Amino acid sequence: MRAVVQTVSEAEVTVVKEGAVDDESVGAIGDGLLVLVGVTHTDGDAEARWIAEKIWTLRIRAGERSAADDGSPVLLVSQFTLYADTRKGRRPSWNGAAPGPVAEPLVEAVAGHLRDLGAHVETGRFGAMMRVRSVNVGPNTILLER
Repeated sequence: MRAVVQTVSEAEVTVVKEGAVDDESVGAIGDGLLVLVGVTHTDGDAEARWIAEKIWTLRIRAGERSAADDGSPVLLVSQFTLYADTRKGRRPSWNGAAPGPVAEPLVEAVAGHLRDLGAHVETGRFGAMMRVRSVNVGPNTILLER
């Protein structure tokens, strides 16, 4: 499991609707963490729990505080492209990413574990074409991998 964690002053994820004038906002936070999470074939609940605990307790907020210390919200967005393999040619391979039926429940498990830890969690919509807008603070961008 991989996650990219960013400290943000605000972030929002919208779902792109074909033919619609406006996108549908499905999750938004103020000052907190934007987390993109990707799942691979060998991941399970242990990885989901580990990454949730790491996200929640990682001391990357102002004053070396964690989201747990501040009660900061988390915007969690599924991102299979974190498992892109670009070693050969110019076209990424997505073979390292778990298929939707495997990945979706694990992304939901990460969100659930974060909530169990006390986090307010907003999410994107799994499998949808999304736009993620954020204002990165720091900037802090951390890659987690388990």
